[in-house]
Amino acid sequence: MTATTETFFDQVTRYFNNAARFTTYPEGLLAQIRCCNSIYRFDFPLRRADGRIEVIHGWRVEHSHHKLPTKGGIRFAPDVHEEEVMALAALMTYKCSIVDVPYGGAKGGIKIDTTQYTVEELERITRRYTHELVKKNFIGPGIDVPAPDYGTGEREMAWIADTYSALHPGDLDAIGCVTGKPLSQGGVNGRREATGRGLFFAIREACAQADDMTALGLTTGLEGKRVVVQGLGNVGYHAAKFCREAGALVIAIAEREGAIANPKGLHEEAVFQHRKGGASILTFPGATPLASIAAALEMDCDILIPAALENQFTAENAPRIRAKIILEGANGPTTPDADPIFRQKGVMVIPDIYANAGGVTVSYFEWLKNLSHVRFGRLSKRHEEANERQMLKAIELATGKPFTEQQRADLAKGPDELDLVNSGLEETMINAYHGLRDTRTKHPDVPDLRTAAFLTAIHKVARSYMELGIFP
Repeated sequence: MTATTETFFDQVTRYFNNAARFTTYPEGLLAQIRCCNSIYRFDFPLRRADGRIEVIHGWRVEHSHHKLPTKGGIRFAPDVHEEEVMALAALMTYKCSIVDVPYGGAKGGIKIDTTQYTVEELERITRRYTHELVKKNFIGPGIDVPAPDYGTGEREMAWIADTYSALHPGDLDAIGCVTGKPLSQGGVNGRREATGRGLFFAIREACAQADDMTALGLTTGLEGKRVVVQGLGNVGYHAAKFCREAGALVIAIAEREGAIANPKGLHEEAVFQHRKGGASILTFPGATPLASIAAALEMDCDILIPAALENQFTAENAPRIRAKIILEGANGPTTPDADPIFRQKGVMVIPDIYANAGGVTVSYFEWLKNLSHVRFGRLSKRHEEANERQMLKAIELATGKPFTEQQRADLAKGPDELDLVNSGLEETMINAYHGLRDTRTKHPDVPDLRTAAFLTAIHKVARSYMELGIFP
């Protein structure tokens, strides 16, 4: 199969097969893990504001039922198609397995350009899409739980939650049918920045491994490392923010209209606000416009973060990539033909199915919050603060040295919801990274972290299927 005919799902399957050869599972079991369990394609009419009737095309794919519910975002994009949704659903299965989030993978898509519709039309599209999912039992807190993706956000998730609840009166867990909701509608603190924060935890842990950094010719830690970010959306913005706050230099940022660079560093918030005001990123003061987005991707840097769309690195441009580490914020930014080139060049690729798992991890926390019907920290925060104050008092009595009011306030502060969410995310990303390293240690022939990640996922999903058996 040539690169021109290979679909995104074919590429994911290639990655799967590359890892599966390091296992001894029967082909039938591997085939079950590899395939999409359920694919729902549907069309529905939309009456436009001017009276025209337009047919809207939608999909929902549930890749794996080894664990339920399934989980995955809904993408609104003019070029979304079935094979893309299938690929993204498969990646979700493997991603959830790697970070030990008990979901099967799923994904949804609606083929629209959101800029061409009014808010009222987008609401009608979203609600009708939800209704179609309800009719076929493709949504529910114990069945399939959507989330935001490209082209969607908190607003759309609130519409989905409201529509599902209206169709399931009396269901106390109805709000758990979707995650990524506004806080006022059952969302969780930290969800918006979760994917970017997860990327930061991933790269921080990777840069803490002295042997890996020595092999790359780098020192440990993020301090002083040169970072290039593609995409200043939610993921890219927060990844840049947390890396900069840790001492890294964001030397270039690429967006749809082009890219800018500054060797002394760019402040992502200033760039974001400049662009939000209607100006092009290319006119940002103090930065040098680059000839193309490709020029940013091909810059000499320590860390390159693709946080846009898939297929950014191919066999054609991979030889020109000069980054030492590629941290995949987007889904599928590297094609299977580019990976061996990166290995040959000594580039460390931290794969998407691990690196961008922060979003689904915190979505899991939101789902747990919805099912428990209580905010994280509500029951324990004051109790923990009282215990800490008692401890501080005992220390003061023992030492004869009182704490200042500020010290006492800082040290006795109990964790709120955001603290607990970020702590859980950090624990998840650190443990998962070392899980991938352990896989490589157990399988010395595994060539890179991506293969290790797929192999880790295959082991976990296969174990689940073998323990569950086959019904009937």
